[in-house]
Amino acid sequence: MTSSPQNQPSLHSPQLSIVIPAFNEQGNLRQLYAALEPVLSATLMTWEIIIADDGSRDGSWDEIVELHRQDRRIKGVRLSRNFGHQYALMAGLAHAQGEAVISMDADLQHPPAMISQLVEQWQQGYKIVHTRRTDPPDISRFKKWSSKLFYDIFSLLSGVPMESGMADFRLLDRQVLDEILRFREDGLFLRGIVQWVGYQSSTLTYRCQERFSGSSKYTVRKMISLAWTGITSFSVIPLRVGIYIGIVTSMLAFAEMAYAIFMRLFTTTAVPGWASGVAVVSFLFGILFILLGLIGEYVGRILIEVRSRPRFLVSEQVGITNETAP
Repeated sequence: MTSSPQNQPSLHSPQLSIVIPAFNEQGNLRQLYAALEPVLSATLMTWEIIIADDGSRDGSWDEIVELHRQDRRIKGVRLSRNFGHQYALMAGLAHAQGEAVISMDADLQHPPAMISQLVEQWQQGYKIVHTRRTDPPDISRFKKWSSKLFYDIFSLLSGVPMESGMADFRLLDRQVLDEILRFREDGLFLRGIVQWVGYQSSTLTYRCQERFSGSSKYTVRKMISLAWTGITSFSVIPLRVGIYIGIVTSMLAFAEMAYAIFMRLFTTTAVPGWASGVAVVSFLFGILFILLGLIGEYVGRILIEVRSRPRFLVSEQVGITNETAP
């Protein structure tokens, strides 16, 4: 791979930015660049690729630096530790300078060939171009069912409609991105934020490709964490549901108490059902602790917001000048 005059830094901001969060993706980055370069050149637009290294423990950062040496349009941001996919994505978006900005993953599951279609939709006037994943036939039923369940619950609780299969593979117009960068909330769920801001949008579908190398970094625990963050960041309905549960369980408790008093005052038989009474009390205490935990989750989020700590810290960067830093 040799550098050419077009690979040198432009005096002006690029028209198109590609933002790629990466965590331990050393084996994918060079192949991803090889797939992206001809597609981006075919758009006849000036472009840049910004790779946000989310505290990788392999040689991902060294690979990013080497790619930058070979092509100055490749730029890198290295976070001081692993902050998580959404924060690495936000770090890359914060450094993007393009009039249109496309975000995608580093594992080549998001097809680079679709970039031309995203750009065409943007040139037609759409401010946001979403993509929706169509699952391959061999996907597990659990993953398919759990994904649909999450998006259904999120749409119901947040009031922000979101279809199953929506991904962080999308195009944002500069106007939209500038508005999103104003969001200072800590619990980042960019899929929900992009849906919430509105603007004229379109949706393209794509078939998820096979990962080129390595394994997925999204474990079941991380997926559950992202789902919980998305729901609690966009909705207070779980707290309101807690009120209704409290009312219903309180009514059950009062009914049990009234029954015990009635049996004691107006009958000569012993009050039956002490075992069932203990069971009801235990059930009510269980509900109480669940509700207290739910309230504690929201109070914890308030504490995090009040602290106003940075959402991510950048330890190194390459190809990005002080003028282009956020």
